Amino acid sequence: MRFEHLIRQLFEAIGMEAWNTQASKDEGVDAVAVSKDPVFNGECIFQAKRYSKLVGVESVQALAGVVEHKRAAKGVLITTSWFGRASHDFARQHGRLQLIEGPELKYLIKEHLGKDVIPGPVPPKRRPSR
Repeated sequence: MRFEHLIRQLFEAIGMEAWNTQASKDEGVDAVAVSKDPVFNGECIFQAKRYSKLVGVESVQALAGVVEHKRAAKGVLITTSWFGRASHDFARQHGRLQLIEGPELKYLIKEHLGKDVIPGPVPPKRRPSR
Protein backbone atom coordinates (compact mmCIF):
# COMPACT_ATOMS: atom_id res chain seq x y z
CA MET A 1 0.00 0.00 0.00
CA ARG A 2 2.93 2.34 0.58
CA PHE A 3 3.90 2.04 -3.08
CA GLU A 4 0.41 3.10 -4.19
CA HIS A 5 0.59 6.14 -1.90
CA LEU A 6 3.97 7.07 -3.37
CA ILE A 7 2.42 6.96 -6.85
CA ARG A 8 -0.44 9.21 -5.70
CA GLN A 9 2.05 11.67 -4.22
CA LEU A 10 3.98 11.68 -7.49
CA PHE A 11 0.96 12.66 -9.55
CA GLU A 12 -0.07 15.28 -7.01
CA ALA A 13 3.44 16.76 -7.34
CA ILE A 14 3.04 16.76 -11.13
CA GLY A 15 -0.06 18.93 -10.63
CA MET A 16 -3.02 16.59 -10.51
CA GLU A 17 -5.64 16.13 -7.82
CA ALA A 18 -5.25 12.47 -6.84
CA TRP A 19 -6.60 9.97 -4.34
CA ASN A 20 -6.07 6.30 -3.56
CA THR A 21 -8.95 3.85 -3.83
CA GLN A 22 -10.19 1.40 -1.20
CA ALA A 23 -8.43 -1.90 -1.76
CA SER A 24 -11.56 -4.06 -1.57
CA LYS A 25 -13.65 -1.95 -3.96
CA ASP A 26 -11.09 -0.72 -6.48
CA GLU A 27 -11.71 -2.96 -9.55
CA GLY A 28 -7.92 -3.14 -9.92
CA VAL A 29 -7.50 0.63 -9.65
CA ASP A 30 -4.89 1.88 -7.17
CA ALA A 31 -5.37 5.62 -7.63
CA VAL A 32 -7.49 8.09 -9.55
CA ALA A 33 -6.36 11.55 -10.61
CA VAL A 34 -7.92 14.54 -12.30
CA SER A 35 -5.83 17.19 -13.96
CA LYS A 36 -6.28 20.77 -12.73
CA ASP A 37 -5.73 21.88 -16.34
CA PRO A 38 -9.12 22.95 -17.79
CA VAL A 39 -8.16 21.52 -21.22
CA PHE A 40 -7.77 17.99 -19.83
CA ASN A 41 -11.22 16.53 -19.36
CA GLY A 42 -11.84 13.38 -17.35
CA GLU A 43 -10.32 11.01 -14.89
CA CYS A 44 -7.02 9.25 -15.17
CA ILE A 45 -6.87 5.76 -13.64
CA PHE A 46 -3.60 4.47 -12.20
CA GLN A 47 -2.55 0.95 -11.47
CA ALA A 48 0.78 0.30 -9.73
CA LYS A 49 2.71 -2.97 -9.95
CA ARG A 50 5.70 -3.37 -7.65
CA TYR A 51 7.24 -6.28 -9.54
CA SER A 52 10.73 -7.63 -10.07
CA LYS A 53 9.80 -9.42 -13.30
CA LEU A 54 8.07 -8.64 -16.56
CA VAL A 55 4.51 -7.32 -16.26
CA GLY A 56 2.38 -9.39 -18.64
CA VAL A 57 0.10 -8.06 -21.35
CA GLU A 58 -2.87 -9.38 -19.32
CA SER A 59 -2.34 -6.54 -16.83
CA VAL A 60 -2.41 -3.98 -19.63
CA GLN A 61 -5.55 -5.54 -21.12
CA ALA A 62 -7.24 -5.56 -17.71
CA LEU A 63 -6.47 -1.86 -17.25
CA ALA A 64 -7.93 -1.15 -20.71
CA GLY A 65 -11.15 -2.84 -19.60
CA VAL A 66 -11.36 -0.71 -16.46
CA VAL A 67 -10.63 2.46 -18.45
CA GLU A 68 -13.51 1.61 -20.80
CA HIS A 69 -15.85 0.60 -17.96
CA LYS A 70 -15.15 3.79 -15.99
CA ARG A 71 -15.10 5.91 -19.18
CA ALA A 72 -11.80 7.36 -18.02
CA ALA A 73 -9.81 9.69 -20.21
CA LYS A 74 -6.63 7.69 -19.66
CA GLY A 75 -5.17 4.68 -17.90
CA VAL A 76 -1.60 4.56 -16.61
CA LEU A 77 0.09 1.32 -15.62
CA ILE A 78 3.20 1.91 -13.53
CA THR A 79 5.76 -0.70 -12.55
CA THR A 80 9.11 -0.94 -10.84
CA SER A 81 10.06 -3.50 -13.50
CA TRP A 82 9.27 -3.51 -17.24
CA PHE A 83 6.71 -4.41 -19.93
CA GLY A 84 7.19 -6.65 -22.94
CA ARG A 85 6.68 -5.80 -26.59
CA ALA A 86 3.10 -7.16 -26.61
CA SER A 87 2.19 -4.79 -23.78
CA HIS A 88 3.70 -1.77 -25.54
CA ASP A 89 1.94 -2.73 -28.78
CA PHE A 90 -1.41 -3.16 -27.06
CA ALA A 91 -1.12 0.18 -25.22
CA ARG A 92 -0.17 1.98 -28.42
CA GLN A 93 -3.12 0.47 -30.32
CA HIS A 94 -5.56 1.29 -27.52
CA GLY A 95 -4.54 4.93 -27.57
CA ARG A 96 -5.52 5.92 -24.03
CA LEU A 97 -3.03 3.82 -22.09
CA GLN A 98 0.40 4.85 -20.89
CA LEU A 99 3.03 2.49 -19.55
CA ILE A 100 5.67 3.71 -17.11
CA GLU A 101 8.58 1.33 -16.43
CA GLY A 102 11.10 1.28 -13.57
CA PRO A 103 13.77 3.63 -14.95
CA GLU A 104 11.21 6.27 -16.02
CA LEU A 105 9.40 5.94 -12.68
CA LYS A 106 12.67 6.41 -10.81
CA TYR A 107 13.37 9.55 -12.87
CA LEU A 108 9.87 10.98 -12.27
CA ILE A 109 10.09 10.42 -8.51
CA LYS A 110 13.52 12.06 -8.37
CA GLU A 111 12.38 14.98 -10.55
CA HIS A 112 9.05 15.73 -8.85
CA LEU A 113 9.47 14.43 -5.28
CA GLY A 114 13.22 14.78 -4.83
CA LYS A 115 13.51 11.16 -3.69
CA ASP A 116 16.01 8.64 -5.02
CA VAL A 117 13.98 5.45 -4.61
CA ILE A 118 12.52 2.47 -6.47
CA PRO A 119 15.63 0.48 -7.27
CA GLY A 120 13.81 -2.15 -9.36
CA PRO A 121 15.50 -4.66 -11.65
CA VAL A 122 17.24 -3.86 -14.91
CA PRO A 123 15.06 -4.94 -17.86
CA PRO A 124 16.53 -7.24 -20.49
CA LYS A 125 17.78 -5.69 -23.73
CA ARG A 126 15.05 -5.52 -26.35
CA ARG A 127 15.44 -6.23 -29.99
CA PRO A 128 14.42 -3.34 -32.23
CA SER A 129 10.79 -3.47 -33.46
CA ARG A 130 10.28 -4.24 -37.11
